[in-house]
Amino acid sequence: MRIDAPAGTPGRLRSFDPARVADLEFRAWVGYYLRDWPGVLRASVGLVHAGFGMDWLRTLHGAWLVLRANQLWAPADNDPDGARRCMRRFYGLLKISYGEPRDVAEAARLEVDWWRVHRQRQHAPQPIDGDTADELVAALTRLYAFLYDEPDDVVRPAAVYRTEAMDLSDLWVAEGCRPDSPLLAQEHAALVRSYAALLAAVHH
Repeated sequence: MRIDAPAGTPGRLRSFDPARVADLEFRAWVGYYLRDWPGVLRASVGLVHAGFGMDWLRTLHGAWLVLRANQLWAPADNDPDGARRCMRRFYGLLKISYGEPRDVAEAARLEVDWWRVHRQRQHAPQPIDGDTADELVAALTRLYAFLYDEPDDVVRPAAVYRTEAMDLSDLWVAEGCRPDSPLLAQEHAALVRSYAALLAAVHH
């Protein structure tokens, strides 16, 4: 059953706690690179519930789909089609709950496309440069603009901060995933800025 927000208030997809969502995504990212899949699942359950507010049955199903998508994407010889199938089913749960996004296949394609851009950037033989940063920012911006039906320039700041967080995460991975690394706090802070910017862009 779809439950609409009262007139004049933001829909559930446009109302979330940015600090909470950022913290859960941070935990999911750390778990992903440590291949701590139970930890990723726990973080994903919290992330799906905090970010999208679906009922618990759909939250658990959605978190499992996100986990499977990440597991299919993680290996060097990964399965992009399988990851897209899982994310298409995830966005299908959102559409059942809220009537959005309008095209679940396109949402899944845009989601996995930024994963692709990030992986290419992370493993590029040359140092990180502005062009590859712009490409990742653009991929995230396209996803946000599509999901929230907002102009690119409105959601782009959130994409910029999330790209910054990914750069810090990549440095942490390159340095050996040290649990005491100061990069982790910086990554967490960048994610908080990203979701605060996203909330400011879509909360209307």
